[in-house]
Amino acid sequence: MIEPGLDRHEWETEWQSLEPLVEDAPEEALPELHDLVARMMVARGYPIEDQVAIEGAEREVVAEFREARRLARVVDAGDNLDPGDVAAAVNAHRTLYESLLNTSLS
Repeated sequence: MIEPGLDRHEWETEWQSLEPLVEDAPEEALPELHDLVARMMVARGYPIEDQVAIEGAEREVVAEFREARRLARVVDAGDNLDPGDVAAAVNAHRTLYESLLNTSLS
């Protein structure tokens, strides 16, 4: 049996360990931020790969995740992003992280 709150503690620790990289090299941090948020979304029961339309607030969460994923993939492919896009992707991941951290497991 998994101890309640264990995932949350691990996620908080992982996010905190990424903060220095986010500050120093946000473009390099994007793939790692994305990986963490993707794992959190799966644990929370969000359909990150399913293309079926989702209704309500969940649709916005998944749409934000998909846009953040798109930007992370651009960086991962070695393409340059505008610094504003990098900041937007980091902020999107941060918003998702904070929201998911406070969402109950499904």
